[in-house]
Amino acid sequence: MEALNKGQNYHGSGKITWHTDGGSYTMNLEAGALFFTVLDVKSEGEINGFGISPITFTQKRFRKQPTITTFHRELNQIVFSDSNNSYPLSGGEQDRSSVVWQLASIGRGDSSQFAPGAVIDMFVAGPKDAETWRMQVIGEEQISVNGDNTDVWHVIRIPLAGSHEQRLDIWLAPQQEWYPVKLRFTETDGDYTDMSLSKLKRLDTAAAN
Repeated sequence: MEALNKGQNYHGSGKITWHTDGGSYTMNLEAGALFFTVLDVKSEGEINGFGISPITFTQKRFRKQPTITTFHRELNQIVFSDSNNSYPLSGGEQDRSSVVWQLASIGRGDSSQFAPGAVIDMFVAGPKDAETWRMQVIGEEQISVNGDNTDVWHVIRIPLAGSHEQRLDIWLAPQQEWYPVKLRFTETDGDYTDMSLSKLKRLDTAAAN
């Protein structure tokens, strides 16, 4: 992992853990540099006709209190611990972590949706609010992953002009079950967090679906 924060470069390590039993899932992402955790994220939910369907999204950033976003099935609303905003829940909504795995799920199920210039719209909830993310497929690339040349699909989310939201770059590897092998989060001020795969380990027979 490599990060730039307020002009200071950091190098560290991160871990993404994905587990599913076919009906539910848990995803954890941890990224750390030096002796502190830069980002700690957890997404939990179901796998149903909409694909990945989050129920809770928890995010903890360095020196900040954790936030919880809840996809409330009974109320049919998305609600937030860190704001009074709420949004209707109709199916197919994602959180900022599950969106990556939903793209991987689409790749496994219908790879024809991945074509240069193609656009995949998703309604995505963060720590305080939610909005439609326009995910644009840049195209096929070959990047170095842990010293090996790997064929990937590069997908980006570019915020609307004037937005203070981060840009997200995702590189998905079809030959590795469409897993994300590289993620890059770029803030509007230029700060970024770059995570590249160094090792892929199957935890058990249901660890990756």
